[in-house]
Amino acid sequence: MHHSLPRRGLPAGIVLFLALTVACEGQNGTQAQDKPDALGPAQVQGDTETSATVRAEMPLIQGDSGWPRLLGKDFDGVGDTGGLEFDWSSRPEVAWQLQVGEGYGLGSVVGDRYYQFDAIASSRGGEERLRAIDLESGDVIWSQVRPMRYRDMYGYESGPRGTPTVAGDRIVTFGVAGDLCCRDRSDGELIWSVDTNAVYGVVQNFFGVGSSPLILDGKVIVAVGGSPSEDQRLPPGRLDRVAPDGSALVAFDLQNGKELWRCGDELASYSSPRTMQIGAETAVLYFARDSLIAVDPRHGKLLWSFAHGAELLESVNAAIPVVSGDQIFLSECYEIGSVLLSATREKASVVWQDDVNNRRKQVMRAHWSTPLLVDGYLYGCSGRNNPDSDFRCIEFATGKLQWNDGRRIRSSCALAGEHLVVLEERGEMQIVRPDPAELDVVAEYDLSDLIRYPCWAAPIIVGNRMLLRGDSKVVCLALTTKS
Repeated sequence: MHHSLPRRGLPAGIVLFLALTVACEGQNGTQAQDKPDALGPAQVQGDTETSATVRAEMPLIQGDSGWPRLLGKDFDGVGDTGGLEFDWSSRPEVAWQLQVGEGYGLGSVVGDRYYQFDAIASSRGGEERLRAIDLESGDVIWSQVRPMRYRDMYGYESGPRGTPTVAGDRIVTFGVAGDLCCRDRSDGELIWSVDTNAVYGVVQNFFGVGSSPLILDGKVIVAVGGSPSEDQRLPPGRLDRVAPDGSALVAFDLQNGKELWRCGDELASYSSPRTMQIGAETAVLYFARDSLIAVDPRHGKLLWSFAHGAELLESVNAAIPVVSGDQIFLSECYEIGSVLLSATREKASVVWQDDVNNRRKQVMRAHWSTPLLVDGYLYGCSGRNNPDSDFRCIEFATGKLQWNDGRRIRSSCALAGEHLVVLEERGEMQIVRPDPAELDVVAEYDLSDLIRYPCWAAPIIVGNRMLLRGDSKVVCLALTTKS
């Protein structure tokens, strides 16, 4: 999927986080008609969309807590391996493959189920689809679809950019046109939905909605970024003329979809809200279009904001803040690079900051891939486009560049036990031992026969299974464990 963008146009990668408009009836907490997929539970036996090739000698070993949301339970990209150690001496075997529709995100894993969110075309028109997949066999357990309507301004796929979030018996999705849906995890039946674009007057962002939901203390917190009614007549993408209207974040009741609070005078970005402990209290951080905001989630009170965003119209913030103790790392790739903040309940103060006037000296310019923090060092992809991209290591506390790999390719990563799994967008994968002194590649596999560009979603590792996504397929790999 290659496209020629207009000058200063947005690169494809930012649409990761990294679905489609539906016809919601009414306002908050209302239900719209929902239909089982044509490949529903009664028809999944022998489903041609999956190809199960599980090896008998490598049965599924589940992790401890799964991967219930984007970047895992702690927002850190650390695989839930349950203490397993892996043998990387040979290429992992394919457990199963799943054909997927439009979209760019991987899903979530709880127990022995994997949940995939994508979009398909049918005789009924465009639809967004959520499926529950047996993690061991790849069989479709249930599949639900929902009518949608979305057209991307730059010609990219009309499917979800985000990840489903699971809490208890509920699973919540946030579509590319702002359709927020809460379903029963056992069968996918719709419990409630909110068309956030319509309710809050969202002017379409460059690639629609790219954020994933946060479920916290019975609340579903999502990035909305609505605008006053007079701005809804503006053409899509003219964010320089759009005013925010106090709904950067909106919290809904997980049980019924009713609004609980709204907060933040910011437009939406492609980043996702996450939690942080500040002292004894939990705060929600959201890296919005122009600023990082910290919010008290109990009542939606804004604690503070810190401006960090390029002045370019065609730019976005997409990576999720990296948190360690009371410090927060932010990064963008268009103009100003990275900053490390020290946070209290009252303010955020700069620890170190990239030179905003010299991109060549900026130590990390994260685009759509969130860097991982391992033993005091950040590992991640820096740069906007190839060849202005590389995988690198920087010291978290000081921002000192340790090394960069010089491959000049975009990638994402996750941590599998003691090793980084680095997946570049064309389907090549490196297993890297985290080492601030040098790039230490343990193994390298060309998986382009299984997944093809764009491979933008970070890998998911749960137990002895690894999930990868390419353009039209999710592949589940069975990882060999050390005895």
